[in-house]
Amino acid sequence: MSAADSAMAPAAKLTSSVYDWRQLVPTPTANGVRRDVFDGPTTTLDKMHCHITTLNPGKDSGEPRKHLQEEVLIVKEGLVEAHIDGKTQTAGPGSVFFFAASAVTRLRNAGATPCTYIVIYYYTPLTPRN
Repeated sequence: MSAADSAMAPAAKLTSSVYDWRQLVPTPTANGVRRDVFDGPTTTLDKMHCHITTLNPGKDSGEPRKHLQEEVLIVKEGLVEAHIDGKTQTAGPGSVFFFAASAVTRLRNAGATPCTYIVIYYYTPLTPRN
């Protein structure tokens, strides 16, 4: 198989696995830290993605952006302020946010300590690509 053929080969499907917090590599960002967990197709989804973000106090996730896919966010620690389609809501540990497809979102750490949240999103054949 040539290098061009391997570049065109579909990504391997995700299989059942455990992703241990202690094994996830923290990558510094301008606003905190990000840990990539998994990203790839599954048996039933075109793509399944998970990462964990820690925002420093007062920091945000960047400019508001429109998500083409549906997204679930689970607060691990701290206070997450979510701006969703012009509305704002703040929630703490154990809380779950659901962002519908085409929602415009921006996240901010509303507390005095770091906030950490888990992001899970997925693409199906119905997910817009643009």
